[in-house]
Amino acid sequence: MDNDFQRSVSLRASRRPDRINLSYQKGGGGNSAPDFSMKIIWKKGFIRLVLVAGIIWMLLILSALLFHIWSCQSSLAFFSAFCNKDSKVFDKLYTMGLVRPPHRCPIPVADDPNTVVIPKRGSPERFVQSLSYIMEDDMASHRSESPPLFGGHQTWKQRDKSFKVKPTMKVHCGFMKNGGAEMDPKDIEYSKKCRFVVASGIFDGYDLPYQPSNISQRSRKLFCFLMVVDEESYKFIKGNVTVRKDEAGGQWVGIWRLVLLKHPPYDEPRRNGKVPKILTHRLFPHAQYSIWIDGKMELIVDPLLILERYLWRGKHTFAIAQHKHHRSVYEEADANKRRKRYARPLIDLHMRIYRYEGMEPWNPKKGTLSDVPEGAVIIREHTAMNNLFSCLWFNEVNLLTPRDQLSFGYVVYRLGGLFKFFMFPNCEYNSIFILHPHIREHSSPIEWVKTLEEFEKDPSLKETRGGLGLWNPYPGNLDLVVLPPVARTSKAG
Repeated sequence: MDNDFQRSVSLRASRRPDRINLSYQKGGGGNSAPDFSMKIIWKKGFIRLVLVAGIIWMLLILSALLFHIWSCQSSLAFFSAFCNKDSKVFDKLYTMGLVRPPHRCPIPVADDPNTVVIPKRGSPERFVQSLSYIMEDDMASHRSESPPLFGGHQTWKQRDKSFKVKPTMKVHCGFMKNGGAEMDPKDIEYSKKCRFVVASGIFDGYDLPYQPSNISQRSRKLFCFLMVVDEESYKFIKGNVTVRKDEAGGQWVGIWRLVLLKHPPYDEPRRNGKVPKILTHRLFPHAQYSIWIDGKMELIVDPLLILERYLWRGKHTFAIAQHKHHRSVYEEADANKRRKRYARPLIDLHMRIYRYEGMEPWNPKKGTLSDVPEGAVIIREHTAMNNLFSCLWFNEVNLLTPRDQLSFGYVVYRLGGLFKFFMFPNCEYNSIFILHPHIREHSSPIEWVKTLEEFEKDPSLKETRGGLGLWNPYPGNLDLVVLPPVARTSKAG
């Protein structure tokens, strides 16, 4: 019995190495045991290396994403400068609710649009009781070779006279005869019923209309939502979104009625966009109140609440936001040059004219929060004084550069405190809308010009219908003008 047990044990012991050797022979084709062990070690090591590298890569991406989110929320200018608010990454993060637009704060609006009391009467006219517009160019007989211009051939003398406020005034205000920007008769007829207007505009096919949200039924009935487009944008919109046609021939994209401006008045699309933005009262003369928002914005606050907050509550008639970074027009001009928003020598010439005419850099003694607004949202009652201001503001854009933020504070200065407006905090401005990136970016050769000599060598760079004041002799010696020194107050500005 004991012998049988010992024999079975010895047989199992003797067979075990044979099995091991057999397994090596089957799997390794005759390789030795150490070689097989090394293969297993290498295979496991490679898998671990790939896993570790993948984890490190994911941690780097997560760290970069977290830094992007943190920098976009940071109140420190140095870190906020790292955040590209126009990037697709930021847009995606905002859609996911991971970031919020910079400097956003709650707007102290009323709780319910249905409880807002609309004033029965317009604001009293104090300084200007009657305002009319020059429609025929007085200089046309002396410049028969010159084509009709939308802004007219305003002289420096006429410009200076327009700033002297009187009870009855007649000024240049665009829409000169045969100057372009004609509206379709059906849109003119439709706009006659519009007392409350939300206006926007798309030019040169940069954007598509974004539908407003949080709009009450009362505001839907009260407001006309008018999207002004040029012919190129009209074709682009029709090719990319559904355009509905009503029985009267009006064309709609959601809540927006498309208003086509035929024959754009300027070569520069950015200058064309100033027509509906600044001259809203000229396009829609029956409107009593208007809210302008740029075309790449999605309105997210009920317009009736906006009028109550920014006009009626404080008895204001014109409201615009303070610029996030700049208070002086000379700071804003410097930023425009750095970002190539227009020809640098022409921006300098624009600023030398303002400096020659006494425009000081902003300081607290001026009595305004800033000389530079965020012009993408404008809230106004169409009083005679506000209409005059808009005309004079537009004339500067027509005569000099299309950068309207450079001209706003200057017109306020020239009116000598007669024009009253409410400049509200920038953080509230960022709470009125969602900002979408342009579908495509605008660029024109004039933005890259560095010297006036380049214009002389290549006349095709000049605009033929706008900014002509920069090419007509100025009645003062600008060679002696020294622009104020500019210190950047923000790395992001």
